[in-house]
Amino acid sequence: MARIFVGIAAALCAGAAFAGEPVAPPAATPIDQRQLEDEIIYFVLPDRFENGDTSNDRGGIKGGPLRHGFDPAHKGFYHGGDLKGLTSRLDYIQGMGVTAIWFAPIFKNKPVQGKPGEESAGYHGYWVTDFTSVDPHFGTNAEFKAFVDAAHARGMKVYMDIITNHTADVIDYAEGEATGYAYRSKGDYPFSRRGGPDGAPINEGFAGDDNPDPANWAKLTDPAFAYTPVVSEEERDVKVPAWLNDVTLYHNRGNSHWIGESSVYGDFSGLDDLATENPRVVQGMIEIFGDWIDKYGIDGFRIDTAKHVNPEFWQAFVPAMLERAKAKGIDHFHIFGEIAYEEPNATLAAQVMTQSGLTYALDMGFAKAAQMVASGKSPPRLMAEFLQQDAIYPGGATTALGLPTFLGNHDFGRFSMFVREMSGSDDEAELLARVSLGHAMMFFLRGVPTVYYGDEQGFISDGNDQLAREDMFPSKVDFYNDNNLIGSDATTAQSNFDQRHPLYRLIGELAQARSTSPALRRGLSTVRAFEEAAPGLLAVERYDPETGQRVLLAFNTGASALSRNIEVSYRARRVAPLLGNCPAALAAPGTLRIALEPFGFAACILETDD
Repeated sequence: MARIFVGIAAALCAGAAFAGEPVAPPAATPIDQRQLEDEIIYFVLPDRFENGDTSNDRGGIKGGPLRHGFDPAHKGFYHGGDLKGLTSRLDYIQGMGVTAIWFAPIFKNKPVQGKPGEESAGYHGYWVTDFTSVDPHFGTNAEFKAFVDAAHARGMKVYMDIITNHTADVIDYAEGEATGYAYRSKGDYPFSRRGGPDGAPINEGFAGDDNPDPANWAKLTDPAFAYTPVVSEEERDVKVPAWLNDVTLYHNRGNSHWIGESSVYGDFSGLDDLATENPRVVQGMIEIFGDWIDKYGIDGFRIDTAKHVNPEFWQAFVPAMLERAKAKGIDHFHIFGEIAYEEPNATLAAQVMTQSGLTYALDMGFAKAAQMVASGKSPPRLMAEFLQQDAIYPGGATTALGLPTFLGNHDFGRFSMFVREMSGSDDEAELLARVSLGHAMMFFLRGVPTVYYGDEQGFISDGNDQLAREDMFPSKVDFYNDNNLIGSDATTAQSNFDQRHPLYRLIGELAQARSTSPALRRGLSTVRAFEEAAPGLLAVERYDPETGQRVLLAFNTGASALSRNIEVSYRARRVAPLLGNCPAALAAPGTLRIALEPFGFAACILETDD
């Protein structure tokens, strides 16, 4: 146990992260000059962060929780967080060295949906009815502008989470209950026949959904080829802009089963799946989200369910958004898609990016590799081999520099949970050490580090989805409050904005090191050493050709101290510490001897004469 504590302290500069004044944010590069690789992102669910205005908790809707969706004791309902609360905590967020805030969708949602007894609320933001307005539970469009302006005044960028794949569940099917809403394929239910090949002819002259000609789509007038869509009178005009209320603009084929054709054409757990092949939908979405850029000057989009949209949509949408941003004076507009998978590889992300023209994607492969390696479940070889796949991205390894990397999130669960489960250890000191190691990997290895809100306060989820969306302000949810947080004696029953928390301070130090090192932001990677079959050493050298800076990164994923000779560039002449335990000099030309405590890490600058 003592050795583990020593390892943590050494990795965090002799325990500086455990006491003293909060870490000051790094000196900011002007916001309009920062490249994508310069950012440090903080991802937050506004409903779960801070309640700045209790008067909007019910969104102005009368009735009970099944009407307005507010129930702070229920993990699946609104809890009261809002834009005013988020704005009031910008000091706290920036104190970690964060340069960009990405938040879950703030568009107006259907407050509550689900079968009787299975209802939950749109607190997460992904059940949109009005793409032009802020959800009244979160505030107003004016308050959103105030938030963006306040962030920009601090040199912080703002990334919106957007959805083009679907809307809230408004469309029902006349045949739905009897069929269980099972997916009905294009082969079994073609556009040309009502209810299947033997049905009555409909949509005569429609030449298929791979023909983007608006004149072709004008011939798709009957949407009842697979199911018969129906909308209640109460919700007939609920969607904004009004064109979204046209049921012919949706696939109407039933629920996706997540593979094959249904992955693109099926309803996402009942949500109304837009026909994104239709040029009216393409142009409509360009208008919607271009307007948010024009009005508010936001700096990027995270795109939800990106792999469930046809590639041709992105080929039109992404260039249009970059052009719209450039016209607004935003030259480094960050667009990254959610391409969900849970494998420690880059194959699917690279494939979808190549096919669709998406510039970047959330790095799902990195998350899984970091979970497995930092927990000790897999040897460092796994991460080494993952990094060596960077060449397969469109544009090669330089593209990987702009991929937002993360450790856990609101869908899969928190990193600390994965580490606890994969390591099989409940030892609090070891868990803190491994979680710290994982954060060092995320900040030092290639990509744009993305911190999931609450991780810096030691939040540890009980699962995925609703079980990983805890409140930062005092929570009333029993599922959250029975957890002991990592690195402190706190629980989620109290406010958790402690700037002295060891993980908060660690993230601040990692951010400061990253911001001062061009090699950590833009350096290409050369894997120098790794343990093949057991926990132990991973060493990666990063080199930035523009400045010539080289940094050697070393991580010990094992519970024992190690000392190893590592090959480095023969251009290196001297060593300077960036963070952690670095030697005073090279052991020999081309060799650095590194010593690391259990779960320790170090970043060492390799100084050259050129």
